[in-house]
Amino acid sequence: MSVKASKEELQGLTDDWLARDLDAWTRHVLRRHFDPEGGSDYWLKRRAELDFDPLEITRYDELSAFGNFDLAVLRDLDPADFVPRSVPRPLAGRVWESAGTTGKPCRVHYTEAMSVHWAAWRLRGRQMVGFRPGAVWIDACPSGPHLVGEEADQLADIDGSMVYSVDLDPRWIKTLIRGGQLAEMNRYVDHVIEQVTDILESRPVDYLRTTPAVVQALINRRPELTAKLSGVYLGGTQLTPDAWQRFSAAMPDGVIGATYGNTFGNANGLPSPDGGETLPYVPNFPHTTMTVVDRENPDRVVEYGEVGRVRLMVLHEDLFLPNVLERDQAIRFRTSDEWPCDGVANVAPLQISTDKPEGLY
Repeated sequence: MSVKASKEELQGLTDDWLARDLDAWTRHVLRRHFDPEGGSDYWLKRRAELDFDPLEITRYDELSAFGNFDLAVLRDLDPADFVPRSVPRPLAGRVWESAGTTGKPCRVHYTEAMSVHWAAWRLRGRQMVGFRPGAVWIDACPSGPHLVGEEADQLADIDGSMVYSVDLDPRWIKTLIRGGQLAEMNRYVDHVIEQVTDILESRPVDYLRTTPAVVQALINRRPELTAKLSGVYLGGTQLTPDAWQRFSAAMPDGVIGATYGNTFGNANGLPSPDGGETLPYVPNFPHTTMTVVDRENPDRVVEYGEVGRVRLMVLHEDLFLPNVLERDQAIRFRTSDEWPCDGVANVAPLQISTDKPEGLY
């Protein structure tokens, strides 16, 4: 969906959101979704099953009363059921899907307001890193049903950049990995890298937006082309401190930007406070917040600097998903006074036991 807002309007929106009181925003979102006339069908049906009145909740911390939302619900229900009736019907816009790592993908409808929110925060994230508007990009990211593909259009329309696109199919890669077809997976990676290098060899490019795995493959195969880049913009899979150091060394004058999240909630990378050992992210407040909880007892919030499981709170006016336990672990990060919420750092696949991780974010 094309964002119907100027760059200046998007910049003003994030400043306004950061000034919001989270308790007041919580009350606003609950009133919208549980309004008898204009609320969302899913939550109005659920209200009869709850042992409390959602409209009596006054503070963000009280959202724990809902328990942990099971994303599997989104696999089978109509995405329109989660959008308040106050949004005019028939609904217009895109239905975005999760990666489908653990089974059938989960689906949510993005209203225009949600698309604007996502675009505004992505713009702010790019500006925090220092990516220049009007630059030349290669965008080697998932498209089709994946929300992340929208940023290629935003780079062109909002930042005034020239964008070359290379499609990336994460579901096929995961299918090959699960089937033990590593040779086929490597052939697919080669296929992607060949397309990227073809562009890099034939014209000047400033930035590459893709996954850490693709950047590492490019460094392994064509380090001289990587060194010419002015920066990389990363997401989709785990970015480790070791990888951050390797990418920095491969691009002596380049910048590294990163995002964390999924179809339901996202966070922008913050500058590393210690040369890449800590890689922090701050969520797209107030519509998205992230809490780090004990991996065995999700009712306990861990201390700053402690590792735990990421719990996502989705508080859009048009989508309410409380207490989503992600398949990721992270360090609880204390942000500066610029930010009204906690951050997360060094995100990695969830490891509860000595068995294999739950999955890749």
